[in-house]
Amino acid sequence: MNKEIRNLKQFSTSNDRFEGAHLLCPGCAHSIIVRELLNCTDDNLVIANATGCLEVCTAVYPHTSWDASWIHIGFENAATSASGAEAMYKALKRKGKLKDPDKPVKFVAFGGDGATYDIGFQFLSGAVERGHDFTYVCLDNEVYANTGGQRSSSTPIGASTTTTPAGRISYGEKKMKKDIVSIMAANGAPYVAQVSPNKWKDMVKKYQKALSIEGPAFINAMSACTTEWKFPSNETIQVSDLATDSLVFPLYEIEEGHKLTITYRPRKIIPVRDYLGAQGRFKHLFKKENEYLIEAMQKSVDAKWELLQRREEAGV
Repeated sequence: MNKEIRNLKQFSTSNDRFEGAHLLCPGCAHSIIVRELLNCTDDNLVIANATGCLEVCTAVYPHTSWDASWIHIGFENAATSASGAEAMYKALKRKGKLKDPDKPVKFVAFGGDGATYDIGFQFLSGAVERGHDFTYVCLDNEVYANTGGQRSSSTPIGASTTTTPAGRISYGEKKMKKDIVSIMAANGAPYVAQVSPNKWKDMVKKYQKALSIEGPAFINAMSACTTEWKFPSNETIQVSDLATDSLVFPLYEIEEGHKLTITYRPRKIIPVRDYLGAQGRFKHLFKKENEYLIEAMQKSVDAKWELLQRREEAGV
């Protein structure tokens, strides 16, 4: 059952199923994203967590931050684990072996962008294709942050990482970020969406919608990484605001594979260079020889925004 969320004060003082005593970096957005999902519903939760920052920093034996059923599984298997638990729950219910069969249980998987865009992609695709009733949340910080800052297929072009370092002969990452939201919509998920922690009401509404539908749901959550994006730890929400207001990370949802709805339209759209300039991973782009990349990124963001608006208008 979804909670009625009236304001931030009420939400921030609700029962917390994700405790604050963890080892995530100061300023890490992971905890905001996870806490909002766990607190937006009163239903029992079964959570599968892929290896990554979230798992490593929230379950240091003998301590845990999780006040819910929680499974740690390998990098690639969060979707497999959640779908297996969901299938077992249905089987036990059919056989009359559950103590409280009428009490709702929701199945949730968390994975980073490395576990989602790359290593666990085929397993996520399979779980969605099979139609398991679960919600998968990708904590998208655009890098393998837990293992030293290597690039993933979510890393945006121009970003400097440990495996795509910017220098005298390179401007950093050469590939465009994979469009995971469109891929998952095409994969058959009846509900997919992008969220960002600076728009907490938008995020809660999408979580509640994802948990309420029958079948697989996919949420791509931007998680600004103070360590690898290289910004001060007290500027996480400011950097997130720059991402959504520059439209580098637009907020929208897609239902039944085609019905696209934009859920946030900035009153004043800011230039992409303002977003890039707030992060050390892009500082080399402001050298004269790399400035053309900023212009190219602006054109790419503008084209994507135009496409989203046309898709929303056309309903496709």
